[in-house]
Amino acid sequence: MFHKVAIIGGGAAAATLVSELLERGTKPPLHLDWYAGAPEPGRGIAYGTPSGEHLLNVRAASMGMFVSKPGGFLEYAQERDPSVKGSDFLPRRLYGDFLQSRVAQAIRNAPALGHDINILPLSAESLVPSSDGVTIGYGDNEARADAAVLAIGSLPPRPLPGVEDAAIASGRYVVDPWPFLAGAVDDDRPLRVLVIGLGLTAVDVLLELSRRWPNARFDALSRHGKLPEPHLAAASAPADDGGELVDAMRDDPNVRAWLRRLRDATAHADDWRTVIDGLRPHTQALWRDLPRGERARFLRHARWAWERARHRMPPQVAAKIASLEKAGRLTRDRGRMRSVHLTPDGVLDVTRGVPGGGDVVQSYDVVIQTVGLNTDTQRTEHPLIRQLVLGGHVAPEAEGLGLMAETDGRLHDASGKPRANVFAIGSLLRGTLWESTAIPEIRKQAQALANLLLSTDKRR
Repeated sequence: MFHKVAIIGGGAAAATLVSELLERGTKPPLHLDWYAGAPEPGRGIAYGTPSGEHLLNVRAASMGMFVSKPGGFLEYAQERDPSVKGSDFLPRRLYGDFLQSRVAQAIRNAPALGHDINILPLSAESLVPSSDGVTIGYGDNEARADAAVLAIGSLPPRPLPGVEDAAIASGRYVVDPWPFLAGAVDDDRPLRVLVIGLGLTAVDVLLELSRRWPNARFDALSRHGKLPEPHLAAASAPADDGGELVDAMRDDPNVRAWLRRLRDATAHADDWRTVIDGLRPHTQALWRDLPRGERARFLRHARWAWERARHRMPPQVAAKIASLEKAGRLTRDRGRMRSVHLTPDGVLDVTRGVPGGGDVVQSYDVVIQTVGLNTDTQRTEHPLIRQLVLGGHVAPEAEGLGLMAETDGRLHDASGKPRANVFAIGSLLRGTLWESTAIPEIRKQAQALANLLLSTDKRR
């Protein structure tokens, strides 16, 4: 087993792994160095929002932190409000409270098991693996550990091509929506706002800013102009666990064939959501079955449809978005942003391509980029990931889906060889696992990775 482990990252994945490790009884005990990047870690970006408008998109009953306690979050919520039901979609800030309370409890209990944890409110800036451990650089210091786990979540977003530097420097073009939302203030001016992207992050932005900016009008631009699908108001069971459909898909790992089978299955189901939900336990295995060329085809042609069907809005959120559209405050457009130019009078002229050909130019006071999770490790400016990639210590995934890795989280070096002492959990494993960002998947990864880190098997 590894006795001294460095965990890098301050969000939900890191908190879950830290808690999983500290609750284990091991001999000799563990020493953890948690490079959390913040004095009070555990929330990360996803659960750091203070807004009550931002809800979980998974029902409370499924959001437990541990595989052994899947109902842990529901119990926590019901202790505070007995009226909460397992089918409810609760505020993300409450889930952040839950994460922090559980990791704090694990840290308090650690000395009784002999464990020691050192929480550093600093980010790891470099990591150099060797045959006998890893060296982590942070600030002007270095530290050694037997193994390291990257649990850093989404990488910093990058500006889309075509956005002028002056537009970004003006503050009117927003690359990262989360710091912007955290600092947003009430404003009753009749602002014109463009949101680029129409996934769940776009929905969060629209909910919060439409409340704070009651006279603003919003355009939302995406390739297909479609919002995420809504959940049903009542929970429904997955369709026959997906067994027959999964077997057929695994026998023929081809995206076109899969889409035909999915269309047929959903056409014969009482509700299409039960088919998608039935695939969830099998999605990682299906992704592994896809040849690399078929994965690229899926990302080009089917990813958008899968994402909007798989990552759905709570029904009350869908109702609020529909109200914005009905009131004429939100318009959805199909197309692609081609350029963003800052004019002399301080507004942003946005050129977008429209279906059928041609371009249109419209002016906005604010443009907010909400194009989803960034896992492109080849182009990122994240200091640690950039150092690891340029040093050949890890290998970027070819389609921009994190890092090359084994299914157990061991990262590959530049030659393609799995490393024995450098691991990842969460979004950096999208290329290997595809489904690797939601709590139900994170808690399984944390349990399996804790088992691996503490294993005494010399073949590890």
